[in-house]
Amino acid sequence: MNEDIQTDVMDPARASALLAALGSNDRVAAGDQLPPFFHQLYFWSPQVPASLGRDGHPKVGDGLIPDMGLQRRMWAGGRLQFHTPLVVGSKAVRRSVLESAATKTGRTGPLGFVTLRHEISQDGQLCLSERQDLVYRPDPSDTDIKPKSPMARTDETDRRDVTFDSTLLFRYSALTFNGHHIHYDLDYARDVEGYDGLVVHGPLLAQLLMLFAEDMAGPLAHFSFRASSPLMHFETATLCRNGQAMWARGPDGRQCMSAEAVPRSE
Repeated sequence: MNEDIQTDVMDPARASALLAALGSNDRVAAGDQLPPFFHQLYFWSPQVPASLGRDGHPKVGDGLIPDMGLQRRMWAGGRLQFHTPLVVGSKAVRRSVLESAATKTGRTGPLGFVTLRHEISQDGQLCLSERQDLVYRPDPSDTDIKPKSPMARTDETDRRDVTFDSTLLFRYSALTFNGHHIHYDLDYARDVEGYDGLVVHGPLLAQLLMLFAEDMAGPLAHFSFRASSPLMHFETATLCRNGQAMWARGPDGRQCMSAEAVPRSE
């Protein structure tokens, strides 16, 4: 089985920079616990320009992800198990493998489904297990019929409104070393991939849901999420919670993401 192994130090400056980008005055220092999902700031895999695809991501086919001939990439969801907190300032090792890759035909044509499995350890101890689900789609055409977005629940017991702008999306792209043009290049997002604006990163929305979940119920044991409709940079999202169920609702009531958050105490 092909695998990719990377080593990185959980630099407190990166984690503090993300907290600042999200509007928090909190900072982290060496020895602190890394907030959930902040491992996305680490394990960069820089590539020279010639090794990048049209969208700014590393070309598929050269690493773990096979080339399925589909141009548009979306982080569709993920599942995380938090075994023990990652420690800021310490070295960590991430082992990644391709768990599955398949092509299917949907309502809008061929779709490629890829699942990567990541395991992150410190000092030989497994700290985090993650499955990352990616979807690849063909370019849009004028004859495409946009699928109708599901409507979100309205029975939340806790809610939090969050706003976005091009600066936040740019800073999150930089901190995660994500070169995907849909998050910072409006012309590309609109004219090439057919979006109405810059697309809010799926993992950024999941990140906000995780932080909200921890604020409400304490440290997480498990978290899973599924993207269902893209959110644009000019839209306000409402983060919602009812028990372990969580979701992000767009300003028109559509569901942008659904999630489940299981606190460590349960």
